[in-house]
Formats: sequence, structure tokens, C-alpha cells
Amino acid sequence: MDRTFTSYMLDFQVQKSTRKCHKTDRKFVAGESFYSVLIPQGADVIRQDYCQDAWEGAPQDVIGWWKSTMPDHDNQKLNLAPNEVMLHYFEQLRRNPQSQDLAYVLALLMVRKRLMRLEGTEQDHQGQELMILSDPKNETEYKVAVRQPSIEKIEELQQELAGMLYKDAA
Repeated sequence: MDRTFTSYMLDFQVQKSTRKCHKTDRKFVAGESFYSVLIPQGADVIRQDYCQDAWEGAPQDVIGWWKSTMPDHDNQKLNLAPNEVMLHYFEQLRRNPQSQDLAYVLALLMVRKRLMRLEGTEQDHQGQELMILSDPKNETEYKVAVRQPSIEKIEELQQELAGMLYKDAA
């Protein structure tokens, strides 16, 4: 099953993990951290996964990259919170100036899950880029500041979202 990645008005299919390191060809084990990159190749976008030992940082020509943990298929799959809970949490985060990074990441998740549509981008009066999102169910428009959190902050945000949005997440 491929995944769709939306980056500002560009849609393309993202391959599932190959479950092995692109550089060493070693298979990942459950619980192992690994890095994934999206690289343009002609008209296509390819995914490459790297074990932590082989990771030397993202190549310059990447579209994006992220750090993941190989799931344990023996464990029960986590269940994502209902859509209404995610939307409520998103609205709370938007009102808190200290939670704008988390609101941005959650907005991207909701676009990916097709709970919201990315309608475009604009700049506010201070030059900050804003994503314009629409909630088709409630016919509501949202403007969310585009953020570029640090690697350390991204890991913190992932853990916070997992704790808030997944049933039985630790």
C-alpha cells in the first residue's frame, strides 16, 4: 500500500518501507530506529530507508526526510483517536501560542488522513507562511502557520501526538 504525501499543492505516492537499509541491505528489526528520505528521480519520487548506523544525514536533493521506528507486528496495532477528537485537539492547540508547532504537525496529519483539505498557502502581514485548510464536514477554514521544528523538537512532537491521539499509547 502506497501513501500519498502532500507538500504544498504537490501530490505524489510514497512507497511503504522496504524494511531494510538502502545502504547496507540489512533488514530492520522491530523497535529499531531508521531514517527515510524522499528523492526526486525523473518524474517519480523514490523512498530510501537507512539504518541508524548508515545514516550520514539527508542528501541535498531530498524532498523530505523523517525518522521512524520499525513496528513490531506481533504487537496490537494502535488505534487513532476519532476524527472529532483530533479536530477538537487541533482547535485547542491553535489557540495556544506555545503549541503552534504541534498544531502544524497535527494539521499535516489531518490533511494526510483527508479530514482536512489543503486549499493553498498565503503570507500574513508579518511575512509568515500560512497553510489554508478547509474542514469539509464543518465547512470551516483554518489558517495554520508553516513551521520548521528542529529534529529534537520533531521527536518531542511525535511523542506528544502519539500520547494524545492513539488509544493505549504509552
